[in-house]
Amino acid sequence: MSYYFAKTLSCEFEEAVRRTTEALIAAGFGIITQIDVKETLKKKIDVDFRPYRILGACNPHMAHEALQIEDKVGTMLPCNVIVQYAGNGQTEVAAIDPVASMQSIGNPALLETAKRVRSMLERVVEEL
Repeated sequence: MSYYFAKTLSCEFEEAVRRTTEALIAAGFGIITQIDVKETLKKKIDVDFRPYRILGACNPHMAHEALQIEDKVGTMLPCNVIVQYAGNGQTEVAAIDPVASMQSIGNPALLETAKRVRSMLERVVEEL
């Protein structure tokens, strides 16, 4: 089982970030964190890196449900979605598979919640 699912878009980086953010919001997710990896690496260690953004996506209803099932699951939240420039007008969007990450906890009830979140995230990525 892969730990992510992805799609390559025929658009520039900032357009992909905008489209991904809008699609996540339309699906009920909020973007609670954004990390500009390119900017951070340049500032912290003076390394040039391709455009790469980590979006911390959270669906409050699903997060609440997961936290009621397993109080330490917050260590694995939010669901990260990355947008990275692949060159030649192509940008990849990849999302964590929450089922893959939640399997390590070993709680069947939590796994059912993760399956619903996976379905939501897969739909977002597929529809981009």
